Amino acid sequence: MNIDHIKQRIPDYARDLRINIGNVLDPERSEGLSAEQIYATAVATARASRNPGLIAAIESEASKHLDDAWLNAARAAAAIMGMNNIYYRFVHLASNDEYGKLPARLRMSVIGNPGIDKADFELMSLAVSAINGCGMCIDSHERVLKQAGVSSEAIQHSVRIASVLHAVAAVMDAEQAVDMEAAA
Repeated sequence: MNIDHIKQRIPDYARDLRINIGNVLDPERSEGLSAEQIYATAVATARASRNPGLIAAIESEASKHLDDAWLNAARAAAAIMGMNNIYYRFVHLASNDEYGKLPARLRMSVIGNPGIDKADFELMSLAVSAINGCGMCIDSHERVLKQAGVSSEAIQHSVRIASVLHAVAAVMDAEQAVDMEAAA
């Protein structure tokens, strides 16, 4: 499966997503992101969105633009943020401030040594955190990115990638559920 197959599977009621998926993955419309940053963010956010067909299509396309270090970092960003976003969202939302003072005691060494430039990893982590809805993580990653000199437009574009891929995954999941119900 590839991106064109994904576009063909998007029903007409979601045709805006068909257009947007092409736009957010286009380096000429990327607000200063490199092809590596675009496709690594796409891999991380497709994985965070959990649709197998979308993951396969995005990783197939991304493998044309990314080496193994970038692919592994993108997968690691989705994995580690899957854990951190739940934990830190709890810390942030709990009425009891005591949890914020306790050590997390969760291994997350990949954040310090992701195998690619730290700012690139932070960009992916921010996009995954947007999908997972962790405001504390969004603020933390955005702050690191701004300190690294990443523009607001580039940061916004990474979240555009996340929003479009998450929406495409939701549509694909819903259509699969409808198809399964019709077949039953």
